[in-house]
Amino acid sequence: MPNVFGIAVDEEITTQQGLREHRQPPSRFVANKAIDHVDGLSRRFIAASSMVILATRRPDGGIDTTPRGDPPGFVKVLNDKVIALPDRLGNNRADAFENILVDLGVGLYFIIPGHRDSLRISGRARIVRDDNLLSAMKVRGHSPDLAILVEVDHVMSHCPKAFVRAAMWEADDWPDVSDVPSAGTFLKTHGGLDDAVSDVDAVVVRDRQNRLY
Repeated sequence: MPNVFGIAVDEEITTQQGLREHRQPPSRFVANKAIDHVDGLSRRFIAASSMVILATRRPDGGIDTTPRGDPPGFVKVLNDKVIALPDRLGNNRADAFENILVDLGVGLYFIIPGHRDSLRISGRARIVRDDNLLSAMKVRGHSPDLAILVEVDHVMSHCPKAFVRAAMWEADDWPDVSDVPSAGTFLKTHGGLDDAVSDVDAVVVRDRQNRLY
């Protein structure tokens, strides 16, 4: 019986052949759905998206993911190979930026609230400043200080089944979150802070209210 990360399992899949013993080849509807540029269909999806998950690779080889959200269309399509993401106020860790400085590879997962389909894009990123570009990304009178340019090499629509299974947009089926720890609880516990949870939560609330842009 294989042992994977200290967990005993019946079988570990380690080869493509082994994988395909459990997964049939993709159907003709999805086998060739990836393209290497932002076409008209993808532009329309991006224009309606108000949330994108950005994935970057850390210097230690691990993966970081971070949500980026703004009014719909905040990600700008500059041409069929380049898109731009604004950087808004955050906690100044700048994890994604630090990662991009070491490894240019990024992945983007576009979501439209209430819509079950999604869009995946990957490519290579650069961190830039440009007055015209940043001004075009202005929200509530505030321009971002920096932007991320992504040279696109992979674009693919994603089926809705994950959102259906999760009842993502079905409020009646949302889980009870009364036992979910607050952001302040995470910060105090994981960061070893001496502050009271209520004080840390208050900092989080003030930051959310006063430092969106």
